[in-house]
Amino acid sequence: MLTTTPYLTIRRPSPTTAEFTLTTCPPLTLPLRAALFGVLCLRFIAVLSVIIGIYAAFFSPTGLLPPPIFPSGRISFLDFDLNNFLLHILHLLYISRPGQYLAPLAISLPPYAVLALSALTSYIALFARIHTTESLLVLRGLGIQMSSSVGGGNFFRLGGGTFMKRTRFIPTEKIQDILINEAFKGFEVRYYLVIVVEGEQDVVVCFPRLLPRRKIVERVWRGARGCLYEKDGPVLSAGAGGGGGSHGGNGAWRGGSGNGKSG
Repeated sequence: MLTTTPYLTIRRPSPTTAEFTLTTCPPLTLPLRAALFGVLCLRFIAVLSVIIGIYAAFFSPTGLLPPPIFPSGRISFLDFDLNNFLLHILHLLYISRPGQYLAPLAISLPPYAVLALSALTSYIALFARIHTTESLLVLRGLGIQMSSSVGGGNFFRLGGGTFMKRTRFIPTEKIQDILINEAFKGFEVRYYLVIVVEGEQDVVVCFPRLLPRRKIVERVWRGARGCLYEKDGPVLSAGAGGGGGSHGGNGAWRGGSGNGKSG
């Protein structure tokens, strides 16, 4: 429910621009938003549990009364103590019913175990991904921008939130060709889209995290070549740029590029 098999969406803001987005995030329906809100609550509870555990294990709070926010007893902004305020909140969490269940467990564990569990729980709560989104933005005359992000259900945005995002832009003059390569993954042949960049020994793999099916790869290949090289927009045939599609000796599908370059 929270994720799905990778599917492709295509946007054409103009005849010279095309964006191909591959994602595992399903459409944000009301049940999905409710589920993501539940994940958000679980993440929040996990972070609070970490705070309570560290406070109980390392600060050894005593008594049931939290420290006063206003030490002098007068409610005044000038008398406000931020440290006491934070300790007040921590102590309220500590003496709460969930805190009384977590505190004895944290105190019974060695300090290194508390730190290890706290670090692991915090990492899962803050950075565990739900879905992956990768995109290919083709701008005729400028180049290709590739983006890859993971996220979903974080503290800032339900469903479309991003934890980590990587972006790379390749200028048109650096692009020698766009190909479909094939490789073995176990006993399965996988097809993936690559960009041959001038001056780089290795090709640049598009959609490296998701590695979509062959039909999606071919669709993106035709659309990207058509938008990048053709005057009339994306082509629908396998051979783009008037050169016809051919299977190269290095296991890559090639097409005659409009700028006269080849891989």
